[in-house]
Amino acid sequence: MELGERLKELRTGLNYSQKELSEKSGLTLRTIQRIENNEVKPSLYSLKVIGEALKTDLSEYVKKSDTKPYEFNLTLKITDMNQFFNDLKVLVKTHWKTIFLIVLVIWLITSYDDIKAGIIEGWRGK
Repeated sequence: MELGERLKELRTGLNYSQKELSEKSGLTLRTIQRIENNEVKPSLYSLKVIGEALKTDLSEYVKKSDTKPYEFNLTLKITDMNQFFNDLKVLVKTHWKTIFLIVLVIWLITSYDDIKAGIIEGWRGK
């Protein structure tokens, strides 16, 4: 039995529609449809959130070679804005510390002269 068929069986066993599974997992409806129709190999992230939504461990149904690691792909042609925003949300959730650090460093570099002038002015003022 393929993963998509097993996923559909689990979903219908819990009386979830594809839309309900989409809402519970945070994935787009189209992503759920593609996985169930075996049109795509789900990412590890997708398997994780679908498993959490279905309250089951999907790793037993999938060989590691069948999955692809989560990738944040920006292509020149974005056809599904919902998926783009979903990917962006995942990127920020998983790497928010790194993003914050990069923004902080950029702010410090661009504000260096102002910070230095404020420190010098503070010392002279005392």
